[in-house]
Amino acid sequence: MKLSDIMSAAGLSIYAQIALVLFLAAFLAIMIRTFAPSRSGEMEAASRIPLDDDVVITPRLPEH
Repeated sequence: MKLSDIMSAAGLSIYAQIALVLFLAAFLAIMIRTFAPSRSGEMEAASRIPLDDDVVITPRLPEH
């Protein structure tokens, strides 16, 4: 008996399909968040950071 026969009989193909759906959902969420029109100002400011000499980057601390 080959390993491929054992794996196909185990019925594990659903896990690959679930992983694909989860990856697709995460990818779409990241793309929507990145290219949302409400974030265009933030993206424009971030794109100028390498060219600005006066900008000091301070990390945002999470609010509690």
